[in-house]
Amino acid sequence: MKFEIPAGAQKILRTLTAAGYEAYLVGGCVRDLLRGVEPHDWDICTSARPEETEACFTGQRIIETGLKHGTVTVLEEGEPYEITTYRTEGPYSDSRRPDYVEFVSSLEADLARRDFTMNAIAMGLDGSLRDPFGGAADIQAGVIRCVGEPAQRFREDGLRVMRALRFASALGYKIENGTAGAIHENRRMLEHVAAERINVELSKLLVGERAGDILRQYPDVFCQFWPQLEPLVALEQNNPWHCWGGWEHTIHAVEAAPPDLVLRLTMLLHDIGKPACKSTDEKGIDHFYGHPAVSAKLADQMLRELKFDNRARERVVTLVERHDVQIPNRERSLRKWLGRLGPETFFRLLEVKRADSMGQSYELVKDRLAELEEMKTKAAEIVAQGQCFSLKDLAVNGRDVIAAGVAPGPEVGRVLERLLERVTGGEIPNERETLLGLLRSDDGPAVGM
Repeated sequence: MKFEIPAGAQKILRTLTAAGYEAYLVGGCVRDLLRGVEPHDWDICTSARPEETEACFTGQRIIETGLKHGTVTVLEEGEPYEITTYRTEGPYSDSRRPDYVEFVSSLEADLARRDFTMNAIAMGLDGSLRDPFGGAADIQAGVIRCVGEPAQRFREDGLRVMRALRFASALGYKIENGTAGAIHENRRMLEHVAAERINVELSKLLVGERAGDILRQYPDVFCQFWPQLEPLVALEQNNPWHCWGGWEHTIHAVEAAPPDLVLRLTMLLHDIGKPACKSTDEKGIDHFYGHPAVSAKLADQMLRELKFDNRARERVVTLVERHDVQIPNRERSLRKWLGRLGPETFFRLLEVKRADSMGQSYELVKDRLAELEEMKTKAAEIVAQGQCFSLKDLAVNGRDVIAAGVAPGPEVGRVLERLLERVTGGEIPNERETLLGLLRSDDGPAVGM
């Protein structure tokens, strides 16, 4: 599918070239156009110096936040466009950013500083390409290759290690051998990278189509920022339920989960506590008693280290802690767990259980997989019917409990919880008069519920 260059970007390119400067689309937008994917950002490079760029757009709104690095942001057609002067970069003393940049007149010199060949292509307004490093051919072949010497690229910015893996996962590309070797050799450069930046790349990597392959090929990279993974990578599981070791089981579980970040993180971390819980019985069978709780504690720590937001972290930790819980395939139990977790988390837990099972011996778990599908269908029917499984669905509320004689405070909540337990258990119907009758009983609302 062919996508049009936005009118705003076209106008900027024409304005710069009309003033006698070179101007090209560059980077990710060109890569995406060549892949047949609609770009999200449209970056422009030019031979014009920053002050010359500003002069070309006198009277328009300009944002100067990137001026010292040669970037001027121009608002055109209501959209922001970053326009960057051709530049080369000085040494990276902190392994994160160049000590200085130098503006140059050569497009090829500018492209030479970029990370991968697929990101080092410039496109003119007429669709012509400036591609000195063969990036278009690499895109066509589905290959990720560093521009120039791979080790130098990774030493300049350690985040490029994760960017390479993220692109391989998200795009389904293969990392060429020289670049792959340099990733392993320079993985320690991630020590210089902020946790937030690693978080962004890891999150995109995990929901990519080749996440499992990347985990399988580069465990040393993941252990660099999460050393807690190392015991899991080495874990053997001599257990009838498991046909793989801890890491390979984890990878299969990640691959079996839908491309949802919370689910993929859950599967990556759900067994992280197993090595600490491993015991072997007299028959030589390995067991991992109590590993969900240990895994949840470790997962919480690891997600905090990478600065994941509280909501995502709490969801993952809840799922990791519950991933091995036994839920009977009965309506009463389903209602109870729907109420305890809420529908969103409950259905995610079923997905976690399915993915976990997909990483085990199929002949032993195939009946469990079929049962999980039945549970999913039954639970969906309960939700669709509007059955009661949470306090907000209960036909009475706190005001009713207080009116029945319970003093305002924690006991009101406890009474409601006991009522909910009896309703979800099928003992009593969720009917207002029935529940009010219990609240008004001679024994009082706090007794016998």
